Amino acid sequence: MIDFIIVGNGLAGICFAEIAIQNNKSVYVFDDNSQPSSKIAGGLYNPVVLKRFSEVWKAKEQLEIAFPFYKSIEEKLSFTFDYKIPIYRRLASVEEQNNWFQAADKPNLSGFLSSNLITEKLTNIESSFGFGEVLETGYLDIATLIKNYSDYLLSLNLYSSERFEYDKIKIEEGYIEYKNSKAKHIIFAEGFGLHSNPFFNNLPLDGTKGELLIIKALNLQLDLVVKSNIFILPIGNDLYKVGATYDWKDKTNNPTEEGKKELVENLKDLITCDFEIIKHFAGVRPTVKDRRPLVGSHHKYKNVHVLNGLGTRGVMLAPYLSTQLFKNIEGNIPLENEINIQRIYKKMNII
Repeated sequence: MIDFIIVGNGLAGICFAEIAIQNNKSVYVFDDNSQPSSKIAGGLYNPVVLKRFSEVWKAKEQLEIAFPFYKSIEEKLSFTFDYKIPIYRRLASVEEQNNWFQAADKPNLSGFLSSNLITEKLTNIESSFGFGEVLETGYLDIATLIKNYSDYLLSLNLYSSERFEYDKIKIEEGYIEYKNSKAKHIIFAEGFGLHSNPFFNNLPLDGTKGELLIIKALNLQLDLVVKSNIFILPIGNDLYKVGATYDWKDKTNNPTEEGKKELVENLKDLITCDFEIIKHFAGVRPTVKDRRPLVGSHHKYKNVHVLNGLGTRGVMLAPYLSTQLFKNIEGNIPLENEINIQRIYKKMNII
C-alpha cells in the first residue's frame, strides 16, 4: 500500500509530492495534461499586491518556506527553474509616488519595497514618474519544472499520464482503492479540473482566465521585470513574456482576439519599440471568491483531500499550503481556518 495517490502534477501536486517524498512517504501521481494553467502561468512571485501597495497574505511565511524548498528540488534534480529577478513597478503619477513612499515606510512592507525611487530611464520604456523596486522577487520557469519533475517521477515508475477515473475509486475503512492500487490517502490537486471531481465539485472554485503573449523585441534590452497594468518578463534571446488578462466569464483555455488586443494595447502604452508576437496562449487560473485557497479533507471521507484554489499566486502558495496539508494529515496539526475547506462546509451547513 502506498501513502499518497496524487491527482494533478501542476505546481500544487509537485509540491505535495516532493514534501511527501522528502518525508519518506510513497507517492503515485496521475496527470493527463488537461489543465494547463500551471504550465502557461507567468511564474512571477512577489510579496506585494502592486495595484494597492499592500502585503500579500502571509507573504513572509510563504517565502520562508518557498525559497529553500525550490532550491532543494533544483539541487536534487540538477537543473535551474527559480530565477531571482527585480520587479520594477512603473509609477503613473505623483500621487502614486507618494503612495509608494508611504507603503515602503510600513513595518510589514519595508523589507519588500525599496524606499529609493528609480528615476533613470529604461531603454524604450515609457516612465514619466519613475519606478519603485520590489524586493524578494523572481520567477519560476514552471513549464520546465513540470517537465523535469514528471520525468523524475516517471523514471521511478511513480507517474501516469492516463485520465483519472473517479468512478473507479473505492473508499474503505483506513484506505482507498483505485483500480489495482491501494493508498492510505488521495490528494486532488487538479486546478480548474476540480469542477469534474464528484468529491469536491460543490466547493466554490471560480476560475479566472488569463491570456499571455511571448514577444520578440530586439531593441527592448530589458533584464528585469517591468510591471504596470501588465508585466513584461525577459526570458532570454530577446524574448519576453507579456501578461496577463483577467476574464471571469470565459472558462476555456482558448486564446482570443479580444485578449490579444488588450495585451497589445497595454504593451504599446508601456514600450516604444517594435515587437513581434511569437506565441499567444491562455489558461484558467483556479481562483476562489473569498480569495483564499481550498485545502483540507472531505467532510465524509477523511482520507480524501483537496489542494486547490491557489489563484494567481501559486508560486508562493504551493509549498506553504502543501506543507500545511501534509502536517495536517500526518501529524494532525490543524489547518489555518482561512484556508481550510471546513469554512465552506460550515456555510453550506454540511458540518
